[in-house]
Amino acid sequence: MKTYIALLVIAAATLTSCMAHSPGAGNAGETQKDSIARAAAMADSLKMEKLLAIAEYPYIKGSKFSGVIPVSNPTEIPDPKRVYKLLFELAGKNPDSLAKDINSSLDEVARILNLHVASGIPPKNIIPVIVIHGPGIEAVMNNESYKKKHSMDNPNIKIIHDMENVGAKFIVCGQAMAFFDAVREDLLPGIKISLTAQTVLSNYQSQGFVLYVIQR
Repeated sequence: MKTYIALLVIAAATLTSCMAHSPGAGNAGETQKDSIARAAAMADSLKMEKLLAIAEYPYIKGSKFSGVIPVSNPTEIPDPKRVYKLLFELAGKNPDSLAKDINSSLDEVARILNLHVASGIPPKNIIPVIVIHGPGIEAVMNNESYKKKHSMDNPNIKIIHDMENVGAKFIVCGQAMAFFDAVREDLLPGIKISLTAQTVLSNYQSQGFVLYVIQR
């Protein structure tokens, strides 16, 4: 009798285990989750395309993601008479597979500048300073140096020139240059070099600049 009961317990445990690990049941659940995720991604993509279709670029034209979505009659409006001192810190670079595209961090800087102008702030009252360190320094390399790395033209040159033309200052960290084996001759003309990005951050913030840490 004890042997019979023991066999029943073992059989029940084996059946439960098989049901728990049944490939059919598990796959059905995973398939449903994947379908829901794909549908959500598709909906987000379609929504984004609609928004991009109405985006405006009142100041700097980067990629299509640097634009501003119009908002009717906003009730919180910045003071257009103030001077807006903006300090941008960026260190990221695009994956090598996206080396042909504008650096996504620079693109975000353009978007933020566009947002300020779209909010009614005169361009003359916006003072942008961009400090670059880490692998992000490749974005401000001249065409020849960029080609050595990626066998293509630097797609960031136009947006950098556009920003410089409205008064933006670009500063590269000398420590990052040493780490990534970059020299002054690798950079675009007009790019400033500091001993370190850290003193740039403390110096400009002590002058009242608002820090934007761009993580793209």
